[in-house]
Amino acid sequence: MPRVAFVPFTGFRIREREMLELGMSLPGLQQRAAAIAQLPALGLLTLAGMTPDHWDSTYHEASGADESLADRIASEKPSLVAISALTASVDDAYRFSAMLRWRGLRTVIGGLHATACPDEARQHCDAVVVGDGEPVWHDVLADAESGIIKPIYMARVPFDLRQAPLPRYDLLGTRRRPRWTVQTQRGCPFACEFCGASRLLGPFRTKPTERIRAELDAIASRDPHPLVELADDNTFAGNRNPTALFEALDAVDARYFTEVDWRVGEQPDVLAGLAASGCVQVLVGIESLLFRYPGMGQKDADLSRMMDALAAIQDAGVAVIGCFIVGCDGETRQSLDKLARFLDDCPLADVQLTVQTPFPGTALYRRLEREGRLIAERGWSWHTLFDVAYRPDTMSVEELEKAFRDLVCTVFGPKPTQRRTAIRRRVWRNHPKLRPCVSAHCSST
Repeated sequence: MPRVAFVPFTGFRIREREMLELGMSLPGLQQRAAAIAQLPALGLLTLAGMTPDHWDSTYHEASGADESLADRIASEKPSLVAISALTASVDDAYRFSAMLRWRGLRTVIGGLHATACPDEARQHCDAVVVGDGEPVWHDVLADAESGIIKPIYMARVPFDLRQAPLPRYDLLGTRRRPRWTVQTQRGCPFACEFCGASRLLGPFRTKPTERIRAELDAIASRDPHPLVELADDNTFAGNRNPTALFEALDAVDARYFTEVDWRVGEQPDVLAGLAASGCVQVLVGIESLLFRYPGMGQKDADLSRMMDALAAIQDAGVAVIGCFIVGCDGETRQSLDKLARFLDDCPLADVQLTVQTPFPGTALYRRLEREGRLIAERGWSWHTLFDVAYRPDTMSVEELEKAFRDLVCTVFGPKPTQRRTAIRRRVWRNHPKLRPCVSAHCSST
């Protein structure tokens, strides 16, 4: 029987030493790092779900290029090893692929980074999947079984989510998972300059509710009160009627987290259904107090209007995590001090701070490359969202690094973290379904 081993590279990464030490000591960052590490790799589980029955499948989460894991996988004698990695972990994935190939195994790499950099990726593996993996997966397996695998596999048309298979959640084993992932759409109707998310895989598409319900039912059979993270770029950005999605989430008694934009607070039909269907937190990109990124479309608005909409979301019992990007064009120490003062008095239940990161395939990457501002000696492992991989226009690299560390210390110190914890508790008192035990669990989302 042929066998495929699925290996996702997971976990939270920071490269710069002082920033790494902060990440290990500040409770707010520790909580989000733990949340990221807990997420199953939905892309590979989905491919496993459409793998033919005569194939055997195994699943191995990897945090780095580990010789012992390579030995363990080699002992299974797989016909193919499928690897996924984001930009920050792709160098580890390349090293691990080399370990496996040295042991005589064939590897295939896919995901966002491989899609943006297929020529680079093919130097480190036997095959690269560019774009959606589902349309070409049967071809990859058939070729692996025949012994003649192609260097590049690329779908001719975007994958139709009406054909989405049920992910192989059973490959995660019997250990209880703190959280689960479900994708209700792929891509995003907006084209924000910095965005390196799933819009790189193709156009915006929504998954039919019956497929979402089947996935939620499969999760509920393993966890009667699941905590779910929707693997969407902007869940309510399209034109679908949200009622059916809310009903599907409510039916399995899920508590869930997702990413939306501020306009949800001005959409009564969405706002009314969020908490009632089990939503406990949403991540909203405010992005910057200083700079409006190209491509934001209808998301672009005055800060006061955005904050009023976010207040409406929290009044409905759903905590808002405000996401801010540090290091845009025009950023100075003074602008970051202004952001620190804003966040010190900010009514949002939580905050996420990231450094502007030029991911390959994005308009931001192309612009900074044209301007000669990418730092060649800082490779993909610096593209972590917390490290500086480009030259700012008004600050030195070192000045931005220090200013970001100082901002992180201010925003995620004990007192501000306690203040936001109290805000979350107040918000959740208005939540119609949140149980006290889940409140404690969700606080680390």
